[in-house]
Parts: sequence; C-alpha cells; structure tokens
Amino acid sequence: MDTRGVVDRYYELANAGDWNPWCDLFAADTVMDEQLAGHVEGRETLREMMRGFPETYAEFANKPVHVVIDGEQAAVVSRITGRTHGGVEVEAAVCNYFRVVGGEIVYMANFHDSAPFAPVLGK
Repeated sequence: MDTRGVVDRYYELANAGDWNPWCDLFAADTVMDEQLAGHVEGRETLREMMRGFPETYAEFANKPVHVVIDGEQAAVVSRITGRTHGGVEVEAAVCNYFRVVGGEIVYMANFHDSAPFAPVLGK
C-alpha cells in the first residue's frame, strides 16, 4: 500500500473504531510522538494503549480536512469530535505527520491543543 492508501486507511479504521487493524498499519518498531500520551515505541505498546480507547469514548471521529502527500511523508489536518460515556464532549483541530515505509507507518506525530481533552484526562 502506498502512503496515500495507508493514510486513508488510518482514518477509515479510526472512524470505524476498529483499533486492532488500525494498529496493524504501524511497523513493529514504530515510533509515535503523541500529544497526550507522549513518546510511544512499538506497535504492541500502541495496541495495548488502544485497548482502553473504547472504554473512554462512546463516540469518536477524526475527519481529514486537508491531506498533503510527498513520497513517504504525509501531513493531515483533521478535526476530532468525540463524546465520552460520561457525556463529556471533545472537539479539536489536529495535524498529524506520518512517515510511511514499505506500506507501514514507521513514525507519526500529532499536534493539537490539549485543553479540549482535559476533562477526559481528569484534569
């Protein structure tokens, strides 16, 4: 799968809440710098983190607004909307950066205002 295909599938699976195949998009030795979770290394570490995601969000969407692909790199501006099981609403603009090699995400970073997520994180 090329970079565009991987990025499109990333958002398709995230918006379906299909987290196990979503994690399969990442290389075994992937590195992620995640705005809220911090520095994450390894697909299985990421998979373990995502196991709790459905327990947090009753509804979650991350819809791309603008996608730029340049070879093995991609940047996506998107909009996250969500609602926790406790009824807390979350809305944030996000920018994700991807590096895709051999059809797998080897590096990803996301950037957004963390304030909208404070109630979800209990802050």
